[in-house]
Amino acid sequence: MKEIKAIIHPHMVHKVVRALHEMEHFPGFTLLDARGQGRGRGAGGAYVVTEDGIDYHRKTVIVVVCADEMAATLADTIRETAHTGQRGDGIITVRDLEEVIRIRTGEKGDTAV
Repeated sequence: MKEIKAIIHPHMVHKVVRALHEMEHFPGFTLLDARGQGRGRGAGGAYVVTEDGIDYHRKTVIVVVCADEMAATLADTIRETAHTGQRGDGIITVRDLEEVIRIRTGEKGDTAV
């Protein structure tokens, strides 16, 4: 099992979700609102710390739990549809999950997603 976590521009969520829904066997997702900073540190590239001067950028996090075989396809789909070519397009992480359990049924592993 894999967990895919993508941090993307909020205005790209509808496009990514539409692409994910078009996939065969798509298991579902969770959306989270987030704020943060990338390594670019804003339009000018300079960063000066002041008490009130920290700017955070709004992002959306999409979390997907899937079977190992689907991970590459899901990650590629998210990357292709979230791409704008602009700074702050985001990142995608893929990691192994030790165990997945569906709360309602108690199913474990691949059958849980």
